[in-house]
Amino acid sequence: MEKYILSLDLASSTAGATLVNRDGKVLARVQKDFEKYYPRPDWIEFDPGELWYSQLDAAREVIKDAAIAPENIAAIGIANQRETTIVWDRETGKPIYNAIAWQDKRSAEICDQLHYQGMSEMIREKTGLILDAYFSASKIQWIINEVPGAKRKAEEGKLAFGTIDSWLVWKLTGGKQHITDVTNASRTLLFNIHTQQWDQELCRLFSIPMLMLPKVVDCDEVVAETEPNLLGAAIPIAGIAGDQHASLFGHACFEPGSIKNTYGSGCFLLMNTGEQPILSRNNLVTTIAWKIGGKTTYALEASVFGGSSTFRWLRDGLGIIDTTAEVEQLAQTETDNGGVYFVPAFSGLGSPYWDPYAKGMIIGISRGTTAGHIARASLEGVALGICDAVAALEKENGYAVTELKVDGSSVAYDLLLQLQTNLLQRPVVKPGFVSQSALGAAYLAGLAVGVWEHIDTIKAFYSVEKKYVPAENGPDLQNIHRYWKKAIARVQRWEF
Repeated sequence: MEKYILSLDLASSTAGATLVNRDGKVLARVQKDFEKYYPRPDWIEFDPGELWYSQLDAAREVIKDAAIAPENIAAIGIANQRETTIVWDRETGKPIYNAIAWQDKRSAEICDQLHYQGMSEMIREKTGLILDAYFSASKIQWIINEVPGAKRKAEEGKLAFGTIDSWLVWKLTGGKQHITDVTNASRTLLFNIHTQQWDQELCRLFSIPMLMLPKVVDCDEVVAETEPNLLGAAIPIAGIAGDQHASLFGHACFEPGSIKNTYGSGCFLLMNTGEQPILSRNNLVTTIAWKIGGKTTYALEASVFGGSSTFRWLRDGLGIIDTTAEVEQLAQTETDNGGVYFVPAFSGLGSPYWDPYAKGMIIGISRGTTAGHIARASLEGVALGICDAVAALEKENGYAVTELKVDGSSVAYDLLLQLQTNLLQRPVVKPGFVSQSALGAAYLAGLAVGVWEHIDTIKAFYSVEKKYVPAENGPDLQNIHRYWKKAIARVQRWEF
């Protein structure tokens, strides 16, 4: 009997469900949109119930579309937006506050206070992370401090914290399992990536009771079964990883030095660094790539916060396009940026700058500036952020980036990828399936239940749709990068 893997990938804008067969082929995929909420400037939230029902609807629909029996699903894999934080009541199962998104900056002052106390280096040595509101710990502290009665309940062990993977597992198991995997744990500022345990000192530092924290499991571990009434059968949950880690796995970046970038709401470059964590000297973060077969692989990551959210702003905020896909057509009405530079720091700047107080900026506007120039500058702004990240990665341990594997929603834009390869002066490789996060989660789950015996099998599944190479008569790179650096300098520490 044919067995299938169901992959659930809940990203920053959509909940996806993908069915994969034993040959690594995608049989069906469904995506459901959900809302983001902006109650104040720099505050970004989700409704946890909406996240759950969007993901459940996607899973049910993809099973129906593929016309398979739920009993034939060997396992479920989960890939999720990472640092987004949910706190819920263990008894009622209800969140005590909305999910605070990874882009949210409301808790920046908490991190500032710890920085002024001299805690940044200790935190970095233990977690591999930069002390920043991007990660989960300060969001948890904010919820505990601001929601009436939350502090007392947290101390009594009545509240549970989780990133999105934990929330989905809790809901899928009817509240029986409160778990996370090592990759998501490594994004909280509370997890020691060397001991691979929750760290008491860090929890005290952020005033977070350890009773709130989930059990940590490996990425290829069978951890639970779904409630039968949800999907029509009790299906093992067997593979969990943060979306960017799952993407690295899906791209078959199994060798040290291999690298990928995902063009999602933000852009995230991960480089496999092997069995030892490398503490960055260039404002990158050190993270656990995955843990399978009891063996841990580490990665260096550059987090660039401006991605497809830039094009959604052109649609929803500026109103110069009706769909995000139109950014490419509009950009092609001009042959260059007309001197315009767009720094998409909507949620501050990530790697290698790490400035939560930076603001987005369009500069270089003249009377001759057109909507086409702004659209082209937006594509270049995303690509130039990637160039900065690659340059920082290449400074670490002498790694050389020979090509960049890419995925995510924006790889549909040929112009973006051509601009990327021109500005980067490296080949850019686009795979045959745009969501390597979904495939990576499926592969991890399949390894856990024996659908695939070895990662070499998975490596053979990887296919290339198109390889982009730098144009022979490319742009004036020195000039573009020089003006980009000037623009970056102008947006930093804007609120000070």
